[in-house]
Amino acid sequence: MSLIPSSFFGGRRGNIFDPFSLDVWDPFQDFPITGGALSAPRSELASDTASVANTRIDWKETPEVHVFKADLPGLKKEEVKVEVEEGRVLQISGQRNKEKEEKNDRWHRVERSSGRFLRRFRLPENAKVDQVKAAMENGVLTVTVPKEEVKKPDVKAIDISG
Repeated sequence: MSLIPSSFFGGRRGNIFDPFSLDVWDPFQDFPITGGALSAPRSELASDTASVANTRIDWKETPEVHVFKADLPGLKKEEVKVEVEEGRVLQISGQRNKEKEEKNDRWHRVERSSGRFLRRFRLPENAKVDQVKAAMENGVLTVTVPKEEVKKPDVKAIDISG
């Protein structure tokens, strides 16, 4: 017998001693937010936000290039968009679709995110935005942005008289 009623967690909790069965209880789960585009249930907005926040991207700078790597498992290159906007902004976006639910399916857990994702990065002044390249291999997107060569200032040695 549990001291915490299962209805307190929305009936979604299997065993209180199993750490993998814990679901976060959201008291506002089905609370509609009023106004314009935000009139969808909060749980839908939360999953969209989670998919954006869960798109992990590494940015590495070498002497020659800036390298962005994004883990996008299960996505095809046709489902991902890489753009450079005015103002030197690199934008990586796409959409991960939900699996189709069959009438007789019984889901035990849904943890993979679905929905749109979008990440933006302001590129530094030394980025050659007209030479950006992108490649997708094994669910990892690699975007390479070459850097302009830094010109070393001409130094002229001056003889000291005296």
